[in-house]
Amino acid sequence: MLAADSAGRWAWVPKAALLPGHRVVAYYGNPQSRGMGILGELRPDTMMNRLERQAAAYQRADTATPVIAALELVATVAHPDPGPHAMYRGRMPDAVIDRVARWAESRHMLLILDIQPGRARVADEVRALLPWLRRPNVHLALDPEFDMPAGKIPGKQIGTMDAADVNAAVRILADLVRAEGLPPKLLVVHRFTRAMLTHASRIAPEDGVQVVIDMDGFGPPRLKRSSYAAWVAREPVQFTGFKLFYRYDRPLMTPAEVLRVNPVPHLVIYQ
Repeated sequence: MLAADSAGRWAWVPKAALLPGHRVVAYYGNPQSRGMGILGELRPDTMMNRLERQAAAYQRADTATPVIAALELVATVAHPDPGPHAMYRGRMPDAVIDRVARWAESRHMLLILDIQPGRARVADEVRALLPWLRRPNVHLALDPEFDMPAGKIPGKQIGTMDAADVNAAVRILADLVRAEGLPPKLLVVHRFTRAMLTHASRIAPEDGVQVVIDMDGFGPPRLKRSSYAAWVAREPVQFTGFKLFYRYDRPLMTPAEVLRVNPVPHLVIYQ
């Protein structure tokens, strides 16, 4: 529990809700894949140094909002092959999650565990991550792009997630926060089309969980702003996020440009 660690290991973790009092700037990916994002493209120290510089750029752009850096690890990875039990997903070994968790702790960063469900149940994948979600600096993300109905294969078409599955994750996190006396958890839901997140108006945040709908699409600034306005700003639930792609956004928006979108995002992710 946080109370037991408050004077030591977790003293740097904010005890109250992160949002809206902070902005989170995160690097996304998996250390076993260079193609999944910046987190896996560079050596750990080089990557985290770059993240700290990127976070500092947002701090300069908005001096009134404290910035916290985070690593977003894809901990459940969707696969085009069925795998055991035809779930079309693989769970990262404990050793991989622990390694990235140590990286985050060593720099006083948050860790966001991302789930690409394949054909698995969202609630089952969240429960599998509870040993890490019990840590006060660890949060959760869901990726509807890779949530596949029967007969569909990840990577062949865009998936879809219903509010009922998001709410199941909310309840699991809320129960954990209450039981363990933890600070509120972030629940990030990635989105870049309307169909990716169905019945969004039914998403029901609970005490102890802050829901962030993140605009997860690449392209030129005009397209990114349009997607953000259409799929995130219209149905924000609570808070909004904005993702950028070092490789695919041409040109890459600057922190000042990101902070001019409306509403101003409290989560910014780089892939």
